[in-house]
Amino acid sequence: MNSIAISVSRLRLASRSGWMERLPHFISLAKPRVMALAVFTALVGLVIAPTHIDSLPGLMAIIAIAAGAGAAGALNMWYDADIDAIMARTAMRPIPRGKVSRTEALIFGLVLGAAAVALLAVATNLVAAALLAGTILFYAVVYTAWLKRSTRQNIVIGGAAGALPPVIGWAAATGDVGLEPLVLFLIIFLWTPPHFWALALNRSDDYARAGVPMLPVVAGKAATTRQILIYSGMLALGSALPWTLGFAGALYGVTAAICGAVFTLLAFELNRSVGTDRRAPHRLFVFSILYLFLLFAALLVDHNGSLTPAPLSHDDRASASPIAIRHSGAARNACTFKIREA
Repeated sequence: MNSIAISVSRLRLASRSGWMERLPHFISLAKPRVMALAVFTALVGLVIAPTHIDSLPGLMAIIAIAAGAGAAGALNMWYDADIDAIMARTAMRPIPRGKVSRTEALIFGLVLGAAAVALLAVATNLVAAALLAGTILFYAVVYTAWLKRSTRQNIVIGGAAGALPPVIGWAAATGDVGLEPLVLFLIIFLWTPPHFWALALNRSDDYARAGVPMLPVVAGKAATTRQILIYSGMLALGSALPWTLGFAGALYGVTAAICGAVFTLLAFELNRSVGTDRRAPHRLFVFSILYLFLLFAALLVDHNGSLTPAPLSHDDRASASPIAIRHSGAARNACTFKIREA
């Protein structure tokens, strides 16, 4: 009897050890680097919302959005396992390496996604949960299963999924969607094509071998660099909207102007570069990641720093717009604040 008990104990320990060894591979399925940027933009949307949200529901909302982003990444890897095995950039992902089976990835993505939506609904509201569910479905079904392999506009249309996190964060705090999060959505939507096309320029052979009609494969490098330049100009203009509309201050305005100028300059240099120069698209790709982080970080800092403790009068409260009012979580419940209007 003792020997049987020892054997069972060893089997349990081996099973636990096996799951612990495989845990990093399941984390990789969630695309943690992509998730980090999405979560950060969602956090900004949640913090700048005009309605205060308590710490615990706010934390649960961020965890749910992170889990939702991870679920979308896992479902993407499940469906794209065949082309991931062909492309050099993705060949080391868990499914092509045999570390996780496609069935396990599918179950992991579905369970994680359902749990994320349920958690967000319980912690905040149904509007935010519905937006999160729609984002996961859009990325997994509309982009991954349909657009990615069928049209050169896959990144343009599919970019809507990656642009929704700040809208979800805002909705988690307010229960609705306002002008501000839609502007943030527009910024990320315009940022996505030049960001991914800059990467695709140096990976066009990979995409061609896998049969993915990315713009450099279908239209060529010259047409792609022209499109990158056009989108970069629109992005620079769109990024100024938070300051123009009055829900961001001078710090954000200066950051948007400088970063937009650098982004456009890099896109212009890329458009003029020789097709064999791999450094120009790589520089733009790397800066594009920094660009989005700096832009949203400036918005976050500007929001917290631009609040002035001037209590609103009764008449002010009656006439102020949602853009002109912000609530501070550290302030007393009876105190409100007034900031600059556009």
